[in-house]
Amino acid sequence: MTDDPRAALSALVTSLERHLEAAAARRGENDPTVVAAYRDVADAFETYDDALMDTYGEVTPLEIYAGDDDDFDDEDDEDDEDFDDEDDVEYSGLDDEDYDTEDEPATPTRG
Repeated sequence: MTDDPRAALSALVTSLERHLEAAAARRGENDPTVVAAYRDVADAFETYDDALMDTYGEVTPLEIYAGDDDDFDDEDDEDDEDFDDEDDVEYSGLDDEDYDTEDEPATPTRG
């Protein structure tokens, strides 16, 4: 691991270029070359992010994708539960007392 963010950034860019090359030459869905390049990008990014934190106290706005979509789906399900009860209620419009039915002139008249 390097403490130099510039060197770590250079290694990250190199790993991204290798990943692009592997993806372009991909031989199937789980091509081991692409998988290895993916892991190299993740490792290089983590090294860069750590060096950035150690040197400057800064981080990137990025996170390494862990491949677990279940957490994301669970959050959506929890949000949907808030609306489940509302599906049972039927909107029937305003009650008569909720609005004024008297005819009033739209503009005041001068007398």
